[in-house]
Parts: sequence; C-alpha cells; structure tokens
Amino acid sequence: MKRISLRQMKDNQTGTIAAIKADGELGRRIRDMGLVPGTEIKIQGRAPLFDPVAIRLQCFTITLRNSEADFIEVDVNDDIRDNDSCSMHKRHRHRHRGGRHE
Repeated sequence: MKRISLRQMKDNQTGTIAAIKADGELGRRIRDMGLVPGTEIKIQGRAPLFDPVAIRLQCFTITLRNSEADFIEVDVNDDIRDNDSCSMHKRHRHRHRGGRHE
C-alpha cells in the first residue's frame, strides 16, 4: 500500500483517505461532502479532458476538480477492481423484481 494524491489515482482504483491537506473554506467543503480520513473511495471515471474526477464512496458518486483532488491524500491498493458493492446490490434487487440475470 502506498500514499498518493487523489488526482494520481487510476480509474477503478480503490483506497482509503489518509489526510485532507486543505484548510479553511475548501477543507470544510471537502469534509462536508463526506471526504474524511478513513473513508474508502473508488475512482469511477474522469471527464474526457481528465477533469473533473468522479469518486464513488458510501454508495454515492461525487465529482471533484483536479485542483481540489490535489489536497486529498489516499492510501491506495495496488490492485484495480471492477466490482462495486453498491452496483452489485442494485443488480441483486433488479433480479428480485423480475429483471433479467446478467
């Protein structure tokens, strides 16, 4: 496990927020979005010009500008996963409503 900034993470890479380096209004705004140390996150994707970045945490998705992502340090896992426990839960609910199996 290594520590990098959120901007450096790759698509589908997971990790745990280690520190928020922003102070003042920006730091408060980041924390208000649920980005606090100890939170597990996954990079869901990026816009075509790589800004903003979409982050999946606690079964919801938010986007951040790269200039904001630079203030967030993450302990990352070396493996890149394509499964999402939230989407797996949604597929399970879909099956029970008569949906098609995937």
